[in-house]
Amino acid sequence: MSCGRKDFDTGNCVCDAVLAISEAQDAVEKKGSCANSCFTNLLKPNGRFNDTIPFMLKGKTGELFWATGGLTADFPDVFETVFFRVENICEKSCCATLSLLRPTGDILFTQSCCVDPTSLSDVVSLERTNCCIEVDLSCFCAIQCLDPGLVDNYRDNSTSTWHLRY
Repeated sequence: MSCGRKDFDTGNCVCDAVLAISEAQDAVEKKGSCANSCFTNLLKPNGRFNDTIPFMLKGKTGELFWATGGLTADFPDVFETVFFRVENICEKSCCATLSLLRPTGDILFTQSCCVDPTSLSDVVSLERTNCCIEVDLSCFCAIQCLDPGLVDNYRDNSTSTWHLRY
């Protein structure tokens, strides 16, 4: 175990991974106003502040998990996504609140209603949204973390406010 890192062992590797992601995101968010915090550069790809580690989940049969978002004041158009950000997680139950990250392009589906993985190669950035879903992480068998630099958002550090680009 490294300095400042919690060793999770829920018995579910996907749950453990999401707990570790949540801890890393929280460390960045809680760094405060210290310019030289140990966590300042943790999620700062290309010099931009970012507190999101995007990820995808796979079900027990290997299919990508997807969700539908939209129909809110901020996102009036419906969209489908396989990209998520952890907002909250209960270590005991492995239930989590995930926010949906909106891809720049459309995700295509096969005739059998599964995500066509070749359509993911057209995604060049992800937008944070306020659309969320509650999931039981024990229902998944794989997680794939993605580059935080894919998330296209920015934070106005003078007001500590998030600005979503859409």
